[in-house]
Amino acid sequence: MENLADYKEIVEVIQDSGGDLFKRCFQCGLCDAVCPWNRVRDFSMRKIVRQATFGMTEIESEEIWLCTTCGRCPQQCPRDVKQIESGVALRKIATEYGVFPTSVKPIRAISASLVGEGNPLNEARKDRGAWAQGLGVNSFAEGMEYMYFPGCYLSYDPRLKKVAQATAKVLKAAGVEFGILGTAENCCGESIRKTGDEELFKRLARENIKSFIDNGVKKILVSSPHCYHTFKNEYPEFSVHFEVVHMSQLLAELIAEGRLELSGEFAKQVAYHDPCYLGRHNGVYDEPRSVLQSVPGLSFMELADHHKASLCCGGGGGRIWMETPKGERFSDLRLQQALDIGAQVLATACPYCIANFQDSMLTLEAEGAIEIKEITEIVAEAL
Repeated sequence: MENLADYKEIVEVIQDSGGDLFKRCFQCGLCDAVCPWNRVRDFSMRKIVRQATFGMTEIESEEIWLCTTCGRCPQQCPRDVKQIESGVALRKIATEYGVFPTSVKPIRAISASLVGEGNPLNEARKDRGAWAQGLGVNSFAEGMEYMYFPGCYLSYDPRLKKVAQATAKVLKAAGVEFGILGTAENCCGESIRKTGDEELFKRLARENIKSFIDNGVKKILVSSPHCYHTFKNEYPEFSVHFEVVHMSQLLAELIAEGRLELSGEFAKQVAYHDPCYLGRHNGVYDEPRSVLQSVPGLSFMELADHHKASLCCGGGGGRIWMETPKGERFSDLRLQQALDIGAQVLATACPYCIANFQDSMLTLEAEGAIEIKEITEIVAEAL
């Protein structure tokens, strides 16, 4: 640090922010043993926690920004150090003091876009519901069963708009009454919170909550596990409780009840990737598999790392907005796992995973060898 007074202040803040969490660690190293970073480079969460225990200013290092909050290390930790909360606490300090390594600086532009337009992609708020044009999708009105919240990437990204459109097609085929809020919704705020910007998260959350309440929303249907996690587990911090359903859960229910009949075939070998925030963080493993296994002609395959041991795509913890060098991308490893077992399709249920796998298609020159699909797209093709 340039100023000794700043150094001392930051040491005190680090020690206060982590508190007993940092001191619980007895350096067993189980976190490092399961961390996906150690498949592509050297990284030690144990070292970060040890340094934070003594108030060392590792907030200047890029290391605290590497964690994807995938949830593997808290699974293994015998001392409940809560590595994700500990790491986010350090990022909060870095954000407060404006300490951003080069690879993390894009977050400043992301924050400005979230404040100005309610999304991280610097797209116009007025276009948030444009994906639904021509599909007969109504604006949400009180009394409808579900408010469908597609999220930012499904609202704006050209590839991921297709997922939102497939979702609308499937919901209408099943007779589900739903509507969207369009311009009246913001980013859920999950990822910006994980980068340490707590105030911006609170702003986005409060605006969403007001919009939901004003419009009489009771049940929220989401396509993103990150939205699912935040609405279900973090918005209750604001004393509100909405019923939150992930699309994979609703699909499983609709198929089981006979409300959604799949008469077409999807005759391909399909491997399923468990998104971290759907699987490890929220325990949703069976429903996506049930849906895929219900599709006529589909041959289901498991990847080498699955269920609780699923390999992170690398997009969580705000990493979706940061540049990861070639050779260090988890998504490359994951796509290669799918290629190794002869899968024709790698299916998942998360927009971040799809975005990263699409990039890996280029890196591994896998165009034509495998497709990346969201499970709702597969169901839509089988209608």
